[in-house]
Amino acid sequence: MPHQKGIKTIVTNRKAYHDYFVEEKYECGVVLFGTEVKSIRQGRVNLKESWAQIRNGEIWTEGMHISPYDQGNQFNRDPLRGKKLLLHKSEIRKLNQAVTKQGYTLIPIDLYFKEGRVKMTLGLCRGKQLHDKRDSIAKRDSDMEIRRALRQKQK
Repeated sequence: MPHQKGIKTIVTNRKAYHDYFVEEKYECGVVLFGTEVKSIRQGRVNLKESWAQIRNGEIWTEGMHISPYDQGNQFNRDPLRGKKLLLHKSEIRKLNQAVTKQGYTLIPIDLYFKEGRVKMTLGLCRGKQLHDKRDSIAKRDSDMEIRRALRQKQK
């Protein structure tokens, strides 16, 4: 099968934008097995409760649930096993400094296919307080009302 051009988004972690301020984004590859990729192609993946951590100079994502592939039989893996993320060593060092010294968290933002390969956007995030979440909700609601009023005016 030839490589597909463009980007096809599989899943987005909308909860990440609700709970965190996303400071920076990094594109990284994900080490997966064949049945996991087939299950991802069916859209059977969940990023809602996932996070990433740095262990021994490598980045691993935890809590990312990939449902077992129906026809996978003995080749299926544990749905919640840690998956290794592929980044340059300099990027890993930079992220390690931010996480240890400045109190940031690594959160998977979205998962997508890019030219036939599974890629992940990893966000360097800072947690939101309750009042920050309320501000975000109020801003989103006001923006929605403004757009609605503009649409009504254009009709």
